[in-house]
Amino acid sequence: SNGIGVVQDYVEAARWLRMAAEQGFAFSQGVLGVQYSNGQGVVQDDVEAVRWYRLAAQQGYAVAQVNLAMKYSNGEGVPQDYVEAVRWHRLAAEQGHAEGQFNLAFHYANGDGVTQDDVEVVRWYRLAAQQGHAAAQSNLGVLYSNGAGVPQDYIEAARLFRLAAEQGYFTAQSNLAITHANGQGVIQDDRLAYMWANLSTADGTDATLRLRDQVAQRMTAQQIDEAQAMSRRCLDTGYLDCG
Repeated sequence: SNGIGVVQDYVEAARWLRMAAEQGFAFSQGVLGVQYSNGQGVVQDDVEAVRWYRLAAQQGYAVAQVNLAMKYSNGEGVPQDYVEAVRWHRLAAEQGHAEGQFNLAFHYANGDGVTQDDVEVVRWYRLAAQQGHAAAQSNLGVLYSNGAGVPQDYIEAARLFRLAAEQGYFTAQSNLAITHANGQGVIQDDRLAYMWANLSTADGTDATLRLRDQVAQRMTAQQIDEAQAMSRRCLDTGYLDCG
């Protein structure tokens, strides 16, 4: 599968995975489900993906539980069913699986399959964020910034945005740029605002480009040069030296 010690061959990987999966090995069942979902070494087949995910999920394999939940959320290989999606996400989340926790929070935020509940949103985002889940950190930061489900706290919002931004999460980088531009929870600093906005433009959205250009309008040419150098240093150090 990974081309380690042999030529990469998804067909051969699927053959061995199937032999283990048919003996009830949950990990192989889950990975075989991924191969059917992606069409790697087998003909793409969401129904087969669901079948293998379910077998693994029923054994308590959290990754398969999340993957099965996503199939129910998207209606792939099964009828769309948010209640069933929530059930499988919750099983994974209660095992400490960060993606399951994040997705469960998302369901509570939108009221899909559960009653909308800001307290539960915060609870599950926080658990995922504490494990370093960048999207959960970013979304929890937004909640603190807006005072939704938690007391408004710009300092905590900025802290969470930075944790996610330093993982290369574009949305958090954009939000962190806004906090520096406005001095919300951090010292107002146009160079840092430009730097984070500049880094976030890698996602190519018009909003991030406009944000960077708006900040640039109140900066000198020297400040812009400094901010661009800061951006390069931040990337070159793998987000270890970002101002």
